Amino acid sequence: MPTSWLHKSFSVSDARLTMKTSNSKVAIVTGASRGIGAAIARRLGTDGFTVVVNYAGSAAAAESLVHEIENAGGRALAVQADVSDPVAVARLFDTAEKEFGGVDVLVNNAGIMLLSPIAEASDALIDRQIAINLKGVFNGMREAAKRLRNGGRIISFSSSVVGLYQPTYAVYAATKAGVEAVTHVLSKELRGRNITVNAIAPGPTATDLFLKGKPQDVVDHIAKLAPLERLGQPEDIANVVLSSPAPTAHGSTAK
Repeated sequence: MPTSWLHKSFSVSDARLTMKTSNSKVAIVTGASRGIGAAIARRLGTDGFTVVVNYAGSAAAAESLVHEIENAGGRALAVQADVSDPVAVARLFDTAEKEFGGVDVLVNNAGIMLLSPIAEASDALIDRQIAINLKGVFNGMREAAKRLRNGGRIISFSSSVVGLYQPTYAVYAATKAGVEAVTHVLSKELRGRNITVNAIAPGPTATDLFLKGKPQDVVDHIAKLAPLERLGQPEDIANVVLSSPAPTAHGSTAK
């Protein structure tokens, strides 16, 4: 297990974008109805971004989050889209452009975790995680590469498990390693547009995705491994999304 609950993997295009509070900035957050995605959407709304709250099936939770952001003085809109469907992702961007005039930020947060030893992994387990965790991110990046306004930002999620090689995590870790690879490539392809392309790799974080199916003693043991002796919280990750690494002379920052 990691000795800290958060590390970041960065691949950054030519120039740093410093995010400022601005009602003209529009952010799409995928998988934003709960957990880390909801925390990111709240933080963006607090910082003055108009937030497109994407969800797959949790319509009530997404609408509740929109009302929360609006009641705090922000602007938000819930939009349903399965990120594994490229047509749905294109419609997600269409809606953001129609309602708000364009898109400045994409946060590829949607993901699932299905664990199994390699020998026992079913085709359904493999295909579903690839469809959402890898192809879903790719679908978002592809649209963002064509549509994001210059000076924008693309943030995707990897995981600390990529470098840990833990039993039962093979498929999940493979999808997240793919996210890191695509992140590095896209940062180079967007050269000259002042768009940063980053991947954040959280360690164990107190979300349903992590906690589901784990006995309390296992959760407590994992929490104690971190220097802070606690699990990460969704708000911790949201705060990282709003920061930006300084690029090196070669345009990227290593892990």
